[in-house]
Amino acid sequence: MTDTIEVRALHKRYGRNVALHELDLYVRPGTIFGLIGPNGAGKTTTLRTLVDIIRPSSGTVRVLGEEPRHGGAALRRRIGYVPGELHLEGRSSGHRLLAFYAEVSGRAGEAASVLRTAHDLADRLGVDLDRPVRTLSKGNKQKLGLIQAFMHHPELLILDEPTSGLDPLMQREFLQLVREARDAGQTVLLSSHVLSEIQQTADEVAVLASGRIVAEGDVASLRLGSVRRVRVRIRGADAAVARTAFEKIAGVEGLDVAATAAPAVSGDPATGASTTASATGASVHLSATIEGAVDPFVKALAQYEVLDLTVEEPDLEESVLRLYGDATGADTSAPPPAADAPSKRRRQVEASAADGGVDEDAPRSRRSRSHGREGDRA
Repeated sequence: MTDTIEVRALHKRYGRNVALHELDLYVRPGTIFGLIGPNGAGKTTTLRTLVDIIRPSSGTVRVLGEEPRHGGAALRRRIGYVPGELHLEGRSSGHRLLAFYAEVSGRAGEAASVLRTAHDLADRLGVDLDRPVRTLSKGNKQKLGLIQAFMHHPELLILDEPTSGLDPLMQREFLQLVREARDAGQTVLLSSHVLSEIQQTADEVAVLASGRIVAEGDVASLRLGSVRRVRVRIRGADAAVARTAFEKIAGVEGLDVAATAAPAVSGDPATGASTTASATGASVHLSATIEGAVDPFVKALAQYEVLDLTVEEPDLEESVLRLYGDATGADTSAPPPAADAPSKRRRQVEASAADGGVDEDAPRSRRSRSHGREGDRA
């Protein structure tokens, strides 16, 4: 089966700055693929390359079996796209805007059906389509962007930070839409900073840092590659012997061992002898963190009577933060520095940018110039 998205050795350079470095990415049909990364990691550049908003410096890209630069309108009709920076024509009503999208995105004779789907989605998301777009809140404009992407049931959905501006209730409704699309056989490529969204919906995940994929796989495998916290209480072990045995296990760190004597019990009425802690068996408490596979630790426990065992699985956010630290050498336990206020020039560029016009992965001083060149080529 041919992959819906095939990206090989994708390289994108802005002057001396490299946004993407030899990127390989494969997305299988009928799956939800999550793309995670901090600002500037290359997520937006990757997605815009897939829809031919920008062109790669080198490498090959195939979407739905075609090269984006040669696929034309026929290929674009098979894709639903929500850009990270959504700009909509403000003078039209929501209804007129979606009617226009229905005409250009559907096949001949299907505009009426597509528009009915758009109205159903608007009811579901709670958007008033009679109001001029310019009067809508950021969240409602974002809903319009989602509706135009979903309404023609495209084979592929490419969604860049799609829940930006949505309240928690609408975020949950959006995630349900994504699952329904996957269940209907559509493929979804989802970029998000909200890692809980990826954890709840994605079948596979790629983690981007500095223009490179630093990890890829299903959500469970990324979590399993991280650090677990383990607490266990065993009986039939000497604390010192247990410490020596468990310290030798690969991946075990921060091992803490403490023996707890069992309380003495009442004496035997027949003999008058009391049963002490040593007779009933003291318990030993172990706590540690385990990096990587937990199987060697579990096998080491097999020789003892396990009274209690707690394993805290890492969530995706913890795993991803750790991957960022490994890739960049940064201390992910420290809070990020406060972002500087945007410059006047940057505010002007952002205010005047067309849909998809500013590449957040491009160097700031070259954004408007680079966009003009890429836009002419697109």
